[in-house]
Amino acid sequence: MTHKVVVIGGGIGGLTAAALLADNQIEVTVLEASNEWGGCAGKFKRGHSLFPVGATLGMGFEKGGVHQKIFEVLHLPFEEHSLLDTVMDIHLPGRTVSYCRDRIAYINELKSHFPDLSNKIDSFYTEIWQMGAEVKKLIDPLPVLPPKTASEWSKLLQSLQPSTLRLLPYFKKTLSALLKKHRLNDEREFVHIIDAQLIDSMQTSSSDCSAILGAYALTVYHEGAFYINGGLYQIAERLAESVETGGGTLRKRSWVQQIHREKNGYMVTDQRERTSYADYVICNLPLPSFTKILSPDLQQSLSKSYAKKKSHSQWGTMTLYMTVKEELIPENFPLFHQVIDNHSGKLAEGHHIFLSISKKNDTLRAPAGFRTMTSSTHTELGNWDTKEKYDYYKEVLTEKMLQFIEMALPGLRVNLIDMMTGAPKAWERFTKRPSGMVGGYPQTLDHALFKSLSHRTGIKGIYLCGDSVFPGAGTIAVSVSGYHAYQSVLADIRKAERE
Repeated sequence: MTHKVVVIGGGIGGLTAAALLADNQIEVTVLEASNEWGGCAGKFKRGHSLFPVGATLGMGFEKGGVHQKIFEVLHLPFEEHSLLDTVMDIHLPGRTVSYCRDRIAYINELKSHFPDLSNKIDSFYTEIWQMGAEVKKLIDPLPVLPPKTASEWSKLLQSLQPSTLRLLPYFKKTLSALLKKHRLNDEREFVHIIDAQLIDSMQTSSSDCSAILGAYALTVYHEGAFYINGGLYQIAERLAESVETGGGTLRKRSWVQQIHREKNGYMVTDQRERTSYADYVICNLPLPSFTKILSPDLQQSLSKSYAKKKSHSQWGTMTLYMTVKEELIPENFPLFHQVIDNHSGKLAEGHHIFLSISKKNDTLRAPAGFRTMTSSTHTELGNWDTKEKYDYYKEVLTEKMLQFIEMALPGLRVNLIDMMTGAPKAWERFTKRPSGMVGGYPQTLDHALFKSLSHRTGIKGIYLCGDSVFPGAGTIAVSVSGYHAYQSVLADIRKAERE
């Protein structure tokens, strides 16, 4: 019996699911609205320069990492990454902190900048790393949260260990409770460093971030952070190649407009009224986009948790894409940076920028003698909701971001060859994400762990992956969600074949 699966959205989550299904000889078709694979981890070219659209820092390629595991299962080589000893430099007014991969080196670096806090930093990170280790034990088997089936509950319970009990006191606490416990909550600059890391990874700050997930987020860079030659789009393109190798079909410029029931399955229709029949559908879309393409009767079948969360707000982003002269970049300069303001309102709502620089001699990104850079900051979409506000804020925020980049790279403007701005509407046009939303739901107590969205939509045979569902944002997380969707569809198919 042939089972047809349609994957809507060629981001890393959807392509992970599709590649794993194709590897199991399942007939799969991937429909992608744009002309690029990767979604928010895609790419675009301007002249001789290539830019990552959004995500730039590679994670999950260490031994036992999510991408390493998936690429191993698919027998895909991946040599385009290099491990970073210095993950990033963190620039605050008057000081620069090097975020070292080595934990002891990083602690010593922090204590050199905050000598009066040495004992507090030691005790705080001792607890953070203990918690992070317990979370890692739990997530390594890739359990589903919140569990919805007997098999998902069984897998979760099997991953529990006696030491997991250490996490229980923090289940309903935010990371700010840990800062307060170690008497660090009033140390403004130290908290700013923590918050910048959490906003980039958890989409919220310590005051609201789940303590358990926040602790894991503060340990993950020490597992391994990587520079990917060319950019993270390489992950997506390798997965797309694997889909084709497994006999799957890839179709770009196919922007799905509706899913409706058809006999015992579903009919998927794109903007050109091309149709694809599917026994099962996996959607790699943000929740608002997913619910919009469901026919009215399917919308009525959505789980209550989906219906409740579809109107919750998410961040937008403002990004600058730059080509600069090679001489701007000092020798041995880290490739990733955070520049943090002092919460005086000088920057944007996220209070920091993230800056990434192409590696010297990465000719996939820029010709010899030049480098490409991307700089992004979180922004509230409500600040862009009229043309007048949009035009004004785009101009003001561009200038602010340039000023903050110059804190890390004096002489930027003299060596700037070309620059493009990626405000929320540009993100919406490129990624088809409503209003340019990015990053999924903030990992607050209202959205994290058992209050996350399951990949199970409540509609039989239709699953959701990507940053709206557990585990959330980032290439590691969306890959895990794609893996969960793949497992569920494969289980459905195997069950149908037995019946």
